[in-house]
Amino acid sequence: MVNTVGIFGGGQLGRMLAQAALPLGLQCTFYEAGSDCPSAALGRVIDNTQPEALQAFIHSADVFSLEFENTPLADADALTQHKTLYPPRQALAIAQHRLSEKALFDQLAIPVAPYSAVHSLNDLQRAVQEQGLPLVVKTATGGYDGKGQFAIRETAQIEQAWHELGQAGPLIAESFVRFSREVSIIAVRGQDGEVRTWPLAENHHHQGILSHSIVPAPQSQDLQPIATDYITRLLNHLNYVGVLTLELFVTEQGLLANEMAPRVHNSGHWSIEGAVCSQFENHMRAVAGLPLGSTELVKPTVMVNIIGQHPNTADILALDGAHLHLYGKTERTGRKLGHITLMPTDSSQLSHLCQQLAGLLPQPLALTPDMAIPLADNA
Repeated sequence: MVNTVGIFGGGQLGRMLAQAALPLGLQCTFYEAGSDCPSAALGRVIDNTQPEALQAFIHSADVFSLEFENTPLADADALTQHKTLYPPRQALAIAQHRLSEKALFDQLAIPVAPYSAVHSLNDLQRAVQEQGLPLVVKTATGGYDGKGQFAIRETAQIEQAWHELGQAGPLIAESFVRFSREVSIIAVRGQDGEVRTWPLAENHHHQGILSHSIVPAPQSQDLQPIATDYITRLLNHLNYVGVLTLELFVTEQGLLANEMAPRVHNSGHWSIEGAVCSQFENHMRAVAGLPLGSTELVKPTVMVNIIGQHPNTADILALDGAHLHLYGKTERTGRKLGHITLMPTDSSQLSHLCQQLAGLLPQPLALTPDMAIPLADNA
């Protein structure tokens, strides 16, 4: 029987996992630097900068999970000698290496944009010759929220891209994807192999950071079964347990996989209010070996990130249908401080509610007033 779940990381994802765990009678511990992290109010934080911290963490819980795919593999390996980690170590290792990830997509016949492995300046020059420009170069490991990337738009930038990224180890050069929008599918797999998926989210970014997600993604009825098939292939191949996210581009050629995240995901925060069972609760159910809950949509929803600066709490809460989640973080440029879920009683009012919210959020990450009009049409 599982009573305590240990989580690598103590950020906002760990915080929301712990919030979902408490009603299930589950406690959480967190492996994080310092004791002032967002998860600190929800359980014991084991300072991972201290000697013997990993052993203390291993002894602190019955089963383990993670909130960030860059969890060190060495820590995962040490833990799995004694305890169980969900998702499995293989999924973590693949998600940490973009070339391995693309190879897995190829193996499972999940379409991706043309790409090349880059180990030298000559490799990069060859990739430009073969794939053409523009070309997106990324580090094979690391990088988050737009970091560790360089977009080559003209040949004069090749050496600059290599100079900036080449020391980071292997790189991947991906053909620029001409897509109409980005969507993500989130799914959960239980220990018994059952798979459930949430509706597709349409995602919008600002400066490489997720700004807002629209659920269900407009005009996604034909895309949903294809995305469900792709993510189910991944879940079953990896013998996965827990929540997995697959980011996809919508192109004229169909859906192309961008990357997967072996964890709960920012584009799924809407599910706390917008789904019968949220991504956080279902992840904890899966990790604890409990039956999965319904992933059915409650009503059309828009999730908006609060980035860099807090809005006025009273102003947000004065909006009918607005649900505010703050993470207990101090303000900093580019930092995710919280999110707002919009789901009015009357879905036809969603566009209007978005327009109201747009006037309350700090610039330059405010919403565009017409962002939810396609959702209103779709609903």
